[in-house]
Formats: sequence, structure tokens, C-alpha cells
Amino acid sequence: MRDANKRISLGETFTPLLPMRALGAELELEQLFVKDEGLLPTASFKARGAAVGVSRARELGVNAFAMPTNGNAGGAWAAYGTRAGIKAYVVMPQSAPAINRLECVTAGAHVWLVDGLISDAGKIVGKAVTEYGLYDASTLKEPYRIEGKKTLGFELIEQFEWNVPDVILYPTGGGVGLIGIYKAIRELQAMGLLEERLPRFVAVQAEGCAPIVRAWNEHKTESVFWEDSHTIAFGINVPKALGDFLVLEALYESGGAAIAVSDASIVAMQQRIGRTEGLFVCPEGAATLVAAQELRRRDWIAPHERVLAINTGAGLKYPDVMVPDLPLLQRDEAIRIDSGR
Repeated sequence: MRDANKRISLGETFTPLLPMRALGAELELEQLFVKDEGLLPTASFKARGAAVGVSRARELGVNAFAMPTNGNAGGAWAAYGTRAGIKAYVVMPQSAPAINRLECVTAGAHVWLVDGLISDAGKIVGKAVTEYGLYDASTLKEPYRIEGKKTLGFELIEQFEWNVPDVILYPTGGGVGLIGIYKAIRELQAMGLLEERLPRFVAVQAEGCAPIVRAWNEHKTESVFWEDSHTIAFGINVPKALGDFLVLEALYESGGAAIAVSDASIVAMQQRIGRTEGLFVCPEGAATLVAAQELRRRDWIAPHERVLAINTGAGLKYPDVMVPDLPLLQRDEAIRIDSGR
């Protein structure tokens, strides 16, 4: 930014890099870490892109923007937009988590639901941008969101004491976060501040929506639209990412991989992380740990390697994914404790 007075903030801060010792021991990974983005404003990593993107939009004199979203990006941009005095027009799939709709509406955004996917929402936004001259805040339609996501890469390198981890697993829908980390590392290397070695990037997708995985398996440089996409990890339910070629470039250049995991394994891993580490991660974050488990099983990851999984949001934003069946007590009934626990 050129004018620091135009900067918009909701209190962004470094997110913690947490060693996962108990879970790591179970997965035979001696150096397993999670970077927990759920502690950012609006409870997801989308705050990074919104903080920079909205600040620059304000500096450029933007008074209204439009964007499609699966939920978290809309909530973040709506909140930062309101703080900047910029109107937000948001289109999201009808099946998006209800809490994301509430988040956008509470922040004063104009919200429409579409009976379809984020790709359908994107077409509607494209028409609105053309017809009304709105600022297009869609993924990779403006250059500033990725600059915000890049801070994730700068942070994790500093937290690893200016070294790169061996493996970075990222839940990949639009893939802007993975692209941002890759860009940050390349820039630090170009400035001579970081060794030339790259971490092996892993794009993690769901079995019900895995266009990047299919493209990687077929050694393609871009993906094909994934028909009938679906997954409980709604943030990665993106049938065709605009920046798919950049994600695939990062995978190929780093000797990385792409892997799809099942919805059932995601839910099971959410529960496992909570019970071993006390963290309530989002489904997308849980997917990265499922992928780590599978890649360790295949010996693609060695036990001693330093492995980083990115949890992109707070599990509390997905209240309907895990609904435990709990015992109901009568008012005069006592609890019964299993002495074997």
C-alpha cells in the first residue's frame, strides 16, 4: 500500500504453529505441526486476503465490490468491507453453511443464494460486475488477495526459524493459499533470505471434488471441470479453480503431490484431532491430516520429516458436520462413570 492511513484491520496477528505430538506419534510422524488459521478475525485464513484486498480497494477509491464465495471468503470480505465503508455484494451456493450466510448478513453485505455451485455464483457475479461496474473481488480477478495470503508463507518460514518444512499439506479449493505460500517462498529465495530448497507441496481435495488430483495424476497443467461436485468440506468444493495451473506448477516444481480423501475419513479425523490434541479444526483442515496419514502409510513421507498441515478455519463454523449422539439425563438422574477410563 502507498497510504498507510487507508489500511483496514480487525486485529490480524500471527497464528500459532502447534506441534502435534500425540497425533504425530499415532501417525508415525515425529515432527508433525498444524498452523491454526482459525484464530484470525472472521475465524478463517480468508481474513489475510480480505485485509490486504479491501485495504487496497479503499486506497483505489472502490465503493462497492462483488464476489462469489463458498462462505468464509464472503464473511471476511463483508466484515472488512463494512469497516472500510465499502458495500459488499455476495453470491453463494444455497448449500453453503448457514453460519457463513449469517456472518455475511450480520456484516451488512447484500447476499444472494444460488441453487448451484460456486462456479454458478461466479457467473452471476461476472454479469453484475459488467452491468453495474462493480469491483470484481473474485479469486484471482484482482491481484491483492493473493498478496494477503502470501503472509501465511512469510509467517510459517519465520516460525520455522528461516527454514522450510519438508512437506506442506494444504486443503485446495481455489488454491490461492497454496499459491500464496509458494510465491512467498520464491520471493524470499530471490532476495537471498532463504535456501533454495522447496517444501514438497501437497494439494488435498475431497473424493467428491478432486479436479486438481485428477489433473496431477494425468500429468496435466490445468484441470477439467468436476461434474456433480460435493463434499462436507465445503470450502474445497470448487469444481474448477481459476488458478489451477498455478497450483499444479507448485506441485510439479516442488516434487509434491495431490491426494483426495473421503468425507467419512475427514469427520473421523476431526474427532481424532480433538481427542488427541484438543483442537477443533475445520473439515478442510482435518482433510490435510487424513492426507498426511495416507502419505505416511505409502512411505511418501518419512517418519523423521518435518510436516506442516494448514488448518484453514475454526471447526466451530461447521456445527452440522459432527453431531454427537449424547446421553440424556433425567433431572434427578446421576452420571455413571466408567472406571476403566
